[in-house]
Order: sequence, then C-alpha cells, then structure tokens
Amino acid sequence: MLLVAGFLCCTNVAVADKATFAGGCFWCMESDFEKVEGVTDVISGFTGGTVDNPTYEGDHTGHYEAVEITYDPDKVSYEQLLEYYWVSIDPFDAKGQFCDKGHSYLSAIFVANENERALAETSRKRVVSQFPGKTVVTPILDASTFYPIKGKESYHQDYYKNNPIRYKFYRYSCGRDQRLKEIWGDKARH
Repeated sequence: MLLVAGFLCCTNVAVADKATFAGGCFWCMESDFEKVEGVTDVISGFTGGTVDNPTYEGDHTGHYEAVEITYDPDKVSYEQLLEYYWVSIDPFDAKGQFCDKGHSYLSAIFVANENERALAETSRKRVVSQFPGKTVVTPILDASTFYPIKGKESYHQDYYKNNPIRYKFYRYSCGRDQRLKEIWGDKARH
C-alpha cells in the first residue's frame, strides 16, 4: 500500500535484487544463470578493476569478466544463487577458469553489503569444508562499478542464444562441463 494525497493506493511495484559473479567466460555464466527460476535478466560485462569503461577488445586491465544477475527474491534467494554459482565454477583454479586463463577469467563473488558478505562467506566455508586438502581460491570482494558490454561489442550479450553452434563448440572444447562434472558430480550445472 502507498499513501498518496491522503488515500491508500495499491501498487504493482516489482521487487528485484542484483548479484554480481565472475566465473570465467561471461557467455557461459550468462547461459547458466538464465536457466534459474526467478532470475529475470543476466548481463555480461566487467567489474572489479580501476579502468573506466573497459572493453573486451581494448583495455580491461584489472577487471573480471562477470555477470550482473537481476532476480526476484520472492522466487530465488541470494543464498540459492550462491549455491548455483559454486557448482558452476572451478573454485580451485588460481589462473582462470577452464581453458580461459588470465586475471579477467578468475572467479570472484562481488558483494554489495554486509548481509551479502556474510552469506557469501558462509557459502564459501561450506565449499572449503567439502574439499579438505584443496585450496578454494575464489575471493569475496566488494562490489564496484559494473560495466555492461555495449556498443560494437554487444554481440557478447546473449551470445549463447545468438550463436548456439559456436557457443556449444566453445563450451565443449574449453572443457567446462567436463571439469564441473569432475568436481561437483551430479550437482554440476550446464
């Protein structure tokens, strides 16, 4: 209910939250998270670096390839997104993800507030306890400006939908699903 000029009115304001995750190739992250019920949008882009307006073909020094996920918290919780995130990445690879190596392909969880940080830390501890003897290298970082891929590089948005054959070939040849299955078994997402 909303009080307007002394009258109570009903509103149909949609509630949406955002989460930002890096997990290597943003094409794959976008594809995986768009399958989650309650996720309403997934945008590919860059975050975490200091360069303003990073581009894929240009300077994106210090940035991570990441996705910004818009979701309905009445349908999917941040905790559920974190669970889905972990089984969509290799949390042990300190050089990148799957066949993509380098800083921009590293995994990371970007948190916007202390509540998200606490939930992310708890989820990370669960992963650490599942794999004694292995080092989970995925950090939890403060959220910073998210730069969506745009302009002449906007072909990266929805790449998996617009180029399904190339995307499937890339994903398979990169070994993403095979490695996820090796780590997570039947929990692996693809």
